[in-house]
Amino acid sequence: MIYLDHNATTPIDERVVEAMLPYLKSFYGNPSGLYRLSRLSRGAIDAARDHIAALAGAKASEVIFTSGGTEANNLALKGMGFSLKPATLISGSTEHPSVSKPLKHLETRGWGLQYLPASQTGLPELSALDELKPRQGDIGTLMLANNETGVVHDTRPLADRLREAGAFLHVDAVQAAGKMPVNFSATGAHTLTLSSHKIYGPKGVGALIADRSAPIEPLLHGGGQEQGRRGGTENVAGIVGFGKAAELALNELEHRNNQSLMLRRQLEAGLQSLPGVTLFAAHEQRLPNTAQFSVPGFDGESLVMHLDRLGFAVSSGSACASSGNQPSPVLLAMGVDEDTARGAIRISFGRGNTSEEVNQFIEALKSLMTSH
Repeated sequence: MIYLDHNATTPIDERVVEAMLPYLKSFYGNPSGLYRLSRLSRGAIDAARDHIAALAGAKASEVIFTSGGTEANNLALKGMGFSLKPATLISGSTEHPSVSKPLKHLETRGWGLQYLPASQTGLPELSALDELKPRQGDIGTLMLANNETGVVHDTRPLADRLREAGAFLHVDAVQAAGKMPVNFSATGAHTLTLSSHKIYGPKGVGALIADRSAPIEPLLHGGGQEQGRRGGTENVAGIVGFGKAAELALNELEHRNNQSLMLRRQLEAGLQSLPGVTLFAAHEQRLPNTAQFSVPGFDGESLVMHLDRLGFAVSSGSACASSGNQPSPVLLAMGVDEDTARGAIRISFGRGNTSEEVNQFIEALKSLMTSH
């Protein structure tokens, strides 16, 4: 199987597994205890927190560990929403379901919900930003990089408008971290999310980066862990793995990006030779590993299955959206017609992919288009 779906998840790095093993076997102490075995667990968590803060350009004191990116997005949005009087939620139109669904939940609690319209390339319309009139206590959210198209967003213009009004900004950086430099302060955000399994770490662990000024009501109340913002005994081995993955991602960022960009350019050159293929957001700044395109005569899900039988794992959209055969909401928000959107698939490269695999994929796609 040639795996080309690294935006959905990544295989765990062997170096990460090695770092985790002692905390799965020998160092099992509860990190809230006072004796030596517990202090070893606490020290491992503190070291991981430093590595994750470095990856996000944040302070270690701003890192809150969670069970993953979904919980981190919910903690940020619901946590602020439950702390504040209902006002207006301001959202990008192409957000991940772990952002859009908490917003819908807050809407049932009395919050207004306003979407920034997306341009044909997936970026928020500048005219909408110019007309935005946020008020104190509003909450805005804008992802740093889109999980489907790979388009990178400049969050700063929205952040500046919100901060001037005394409002708050959340940034989902789950897809961006490990694929581009991330700097919490530079985004202008009050909260920002990361996920371990997107950067060759274990599943089941993520982080919310939160400025102390962000008014966050905990979703999980318990023993006061994570500075009182997320109760529950910490997943020590998972956190250690996340920390190691973050350390490797930061150290190897340039090499990984150069490799991914080379493969993406090779893929896109091959796609241009195939009749009728539409590449989305081709001229926008994108994650180096991500390409989304539509193939005429296919719907995305059937094409994914055809390619699976030929030995390729690709995606027809967000792995966290179970929309059946419905067109991608991200592409529809960009003004893509339903038939074209329904035929979309996504390729997302990772550190194990090769140029020969790209050649094999192009040949497989060509054969499917010819025989269809």
